Amino acid sequence: MRFLMMRAEKFFIFRRKPVEEYDVSFLITEFFTEQVYKHKLVDFVIRFMEEMDKEIRETKLSVDVHTCFVAEEFLKNF
Repeated sequence: MRFLMMRAEKFFIFRRKPVEEYDVSFLITEFFTEQVYKHKLVDFVIRFMEEMDKEIRETKLSVDVHTCFVAEEFLKNF
């Protein structure tokens, strides 16, 4: 997330500072939609959200695996 925030000016629709209560927000203006194909813009947002969802699921799975390992190691002492 920090990577994207530091490079927000390169992602024309990505806000440097997200809207309150959100981690990520996009600013899509009428001017921008006139310059870019709308279907490509929609595809980008959908692909971005899918990739974020994939990374979140992988992170949760990794945390679960580590939690099980730590619990097993901890319970070996008893």
